[in-house]
Amino acid sequence: MAPRSIPALLASARPSVSFEFFPPKDDASEVVLWDAIRRLERVRPDFVSVTYGAGGSTQDRTVRVTERIARETTLTPLAHLTCVGASVADIRRVVGQYAAAGVRDILALRGDPPGNPGGEWVAHPEGLNHATDLVSLIRTLGDFTIGVAAFPDVHPASPDLDHDVEVMVRKADAGASFAITQMVFDADTYLRLRDRVAERRDLPITPGLMPVTNLKQITRMSQLMGTPLPRAVVDRLEAVAGDADAVRAVGVEIATELAQRMLAEGAPGLHFITMNRSTATLEVHENLGLSTGAR
Repeated sequence: MAPRSIPALLASARPSVSFEFFPPKDDASEVVLWDAIRRLERVRPDFVSVTYGAGGSTQDRTVRVTERIARETTLTPLAHLTCVGASVADIRRVVGQYAAAGVRDILALRGDPPGNPGGEWVAHPEGLNHATDLVSLIRTLGDFTIGVAAFPDVHPASPDLDHDVEVMVRKADAGASFAITQMVFDADTYLRLRDRVAERRDLPITPGLMPVTNLKQITRMSQLMGTPLPRAVVDRLEAVAGDADAVRAVGVEIATELAQRMLAEGAPGLHFITMNRSTATLEVHENLGLSTGAR
């Protein structure tokens, strides 16, 4: 039986579960990554993804790891693809590599400016300017299921939520059939964006969830992604800042609470941002009692 498509999984009664990994920087990091992949494979997620590094770096390793997941595991890989530093010919080549490995699901992203995620975007002279353009291009290259990014706390370059909603509508019209958000720390912002988009288009939006295990790391990631940390979250983490184990425990607790609220409010699933470690994610997964029923 062929695996169900990601949009079909998101439409099912059972919440979809997916995991996101970061590309390893070296061989030692790749060993850690594969340990996490094998551990998380046991809970049979619906799909997994491997991001690009900051500013589109590590593309080659990302493509290679994604191909290896497709060929050597039981997992369904969602391939990341960005416009950063890439000509249309480069993009076509990478899509061809993914297709040759049997990868049919692609997450189409504009990506952040190299060297400065908050800086001004400059497209490759022979490249694309927007994720919408990338979705349109992928549509011409084969029978792919295309996902896109969503920004509950408003994209750093966007003037307001209204503009973000319009962008999501354009992405759907270009051919996107699902979306995944940046990491969510405020369930209300996710639900607000989801509901606004749902008024306009049938585009399931899965929240990104990251169990905090290190306060400095999450603060830095929050700054890079332009995702604010709510005061209530910061206060709970800072209250135990001197105890690494307690920070981790509170981080898992917060992620569990957010997940419970969003699932109760009808989120189609959860996309766990793993930081290439399995244990905190598995703890949240277990806390939620998520079923791994038949695919």
